[in-house]
Amino acid sequence: MIKIKRALISVSDKTGIVEFARQLNKFDVEIISTGGTAKLLKKNNIAVVEVADYTGFPEILDGRVKTLHPKIHAGLLACRRNQRHLKALKKRGINLIDMLVVNLYPFEEGVSKRGKTENLVELIDIGGPAMLRAAAKNYQSVICLSAPSQYQMILEELERNAGSIREKTAKNLAAEVFCLTSYYDGVIHRYLNKDIAEFPQELNFGFTKIQRLRYGENSHQKAALYKLKAQSSKLKGIVDARQIQGKDLSFNNILDLNSACELLKEFKEPTAVILKHNNPCGVAQAQRIGLAFLNAWRSDSLSAFGGIVGLNRGIDLNTAKIILGAGFLECIIAPGFTQGAIETFARKKNLRIIKLSCMDKSNKGYDFKRVEGGILLQTKDIETLNEKTLQVMTKKKPTEVELRTLKFAWKVAKHIRSNAIVLAKNRRTVGIGAGQPSRIDALIIAKRKGGSFVRNSCLASDGFLPKPDTVIEAHKSGVRAIIQPGGSIADQEIINLCDKFKIAMVMTGIRHFKH
Repeated sequence: MIKIKRALISVSDKTGIVEFARQLNKFDVEIISTGGTAKLLKKNNIAVVEVADYTGFPEILDGRVKTLHPKIHAGLLACRRNQRHLKALKKRGINLIDMLVVNLYPFEEGVSKRGKTENLVELIDIGGPAMLRAAAKNYQSVICLSAPSQYQMILEELERNAGSIREKTAKNLAAEVFCLTSYYDGVIHRYLNKDIAEFPQELNFGFTKIQRLRYGENSHQKAALYKLKAQSSKLKGIVDARQIQGKDLSFNNILDLNSACELLKEFKEPTAVILKHNNPCGVAQAQRIGLAFLNAWRSDSLSAFGGIVGLNRGIDLNTAKIILGAGFLECIIAPGFTQGAIETFARKKNLRIIKLSCMDKSNKGYDFKRVEGGILLQTKDIETLNEKTLQVMTKKKPTEVELRTLKFAWKVAKHIRSNAIVLAKNRRTVGIGAGQPSRIDALIIAKRKGGSFVRNSCLASDGFLPKPDTVIEAHKSGVRAIIQPGGSIADQEIINLCDKFKIAMVMTGIRHFKH
């Protein structure tokens, strides 16, 4: 047990600190404090010794130097079991410090507010990390608290143990300190490096565990969900979603929900997506979100069984009834739900209902791909279709309706595993071929799924058409227009073939491979 007799408190985030310090006083703990923290505690009638009075040395350099003093660091670092350490302290009149309560200057918050570099430099904490690391190194003798969320747990343990803390607790808190200081330095590194290199030589990202999952992709795999400690609070994603009802989300549910939301971000109009195994099986737009769902479901009702439903509009009672009438589904995610919709979905207790409001834009940042022994890092594919650079390559131009459908299909193809083919008509998919080694195979699958609806449809390909076979098969199926990146050595041959079959074709100049 570590008996707490003296504590040093210096916090930027003062949440809960007054009550915490007041409770420490009840255990006869002497409190040393700095600047604004000391003023706050004194204002609330809590006895405090200011650091300058304790060290005999005033704050200097506009507060840049205040706790960087031997009386502070020796008091934190001295090993209580080492008699030479204790004699050295006694000789120099230095007291032991048994508890450190410090949280760091809000550098990350300053970055998110896009502050000026010269102002942000002043938010780089020096004394705080130095004290935390000292206390954490000496966890067998010192308790170090680095976040307000830890206060209540420590007070309860002090109560149970008559003013003492277990060494196991101290060790756990020390581990959290080194995680914090590592992340804090990583944030500073990324900020200072951002104008020097898009891809830094060293990567240091912090993640916080949100929850342990039942299992991973398969029941024999263990899994957990972590949230990236993003530099901006505006960066939102599936980890910020709120579950309203249903069983806990699985590893695969989370992956599919994320894919559904990323696809929905492509559209401003009411849009519905039904997704299975990280690929959409139906996507549709309509004036009403209920009709959009129905059209998405009709695109491939067989594959929709047990799927993930994503909508970019709130769900009312009528839409909820339409969705339940479609059969078994795993999850539904939308920006909001009326009370009537929630009560309707409650009839299916295992159906997961998820609310996520931010489906209006794609966040900039990086994508990670795990490989054995390392990671691949790339900027996110947030490129949108540039209509100014869209080129009509054939003699026949797409009609206004066909062009609108081509744009719709292109957005969908961006979110399908390559090789990908999307057949669409009237702002809805009629057939999707995903994840095939050859593009012609992807088209054959899309054609089979679409059946008679393929005739007079439009085709989107995520990559260029390397051979005439895709155009020939599209012509046999009654496809009226094609959108593709272009860039193949066979481009002219394919353009000539489209002219022969009177198929309109446009090229985007960019591709959307998704592996």
